[in-house]
Amino acid sequence: MRPVLIFRHITCEGPGYLADFLSARDIAYDIISIDDGDQVPDSLDGVAGLVFMGGSMSVNDPLPWIADELALIRKAHAENLPVLGHCLGGQLISKALGGKVMPNPVKEIGWHPVSRIMNNESMTWLGELPEVYEVFHWHGETFTIPDGATQLLQSRFCSNQAFVIGNTLALQCHVEMTAMMVKEWLSFYSNDMPKSSASVQSKKEILVDLDKRIRSLQMVADQLYTRWLKGLN
Repeated sequence: MRPVLIFRHITCEGPGYLADFLSARDIAYDIISIDDGDQVPDSLDGVAGLVFMGGSMSVNDPLPWIADELALIRKAHAENLPVLGHCLGGQLISKALGGKVMPNPVKEIGWHPVSRIMNNESMTWLGELPEVYEVFHWHGETFTIPDGATQLLQSRFCSNQAFVIGNTLALQCHVEMTAMMVKEWLSFYSNDMPKSSASVQSKKEILVDLDKRIRSLQMVADQLYTRWLKGLN
């Protein structure tokens, strides 16, 4: 099978559990390290799908690689090539397909529940997952749902948590987390952590039952990633 291209925008926000998931299924992937100066390819030849990870920047920042990634997403969507985005990656997908990205009413950081939007697409993509379950969040911006896309998830603090359109899945939340990644982010972003609130958990709160929470999160990731893989050729 052709490899999946995974776009990393900042060192600590790599593919995490997604890399383990793909490797366990003998699916090849290449990491495009934007943070190390890798260039965004302008061709999709020999590519099975695209994955866009998170990052502390905004998709509205005047960074040259953002325009290149938006163009590549539009090209992949036009060719029905599977595209997957996590947080910043989901925002990139929204903007590329005509949506908007703007500040969320509040920052959403830590373990918070999301709830299913009942429609045919959510039944297909979310399968037998519960109607409400906990996932990991770390964002201050949010996306709108592009025309033609179907919303899958919402949360108390962020109206749009996921949408699908064709073979493209955009997530505002982080289902790719491992326990090591959570601890790394708490260290890396420690100086930027806002004051604890209803939508922002403290470091202590985030670390409670971490391994158990990660196991549950990876069950959610398994469902979403397995469905997304059906679009790969």
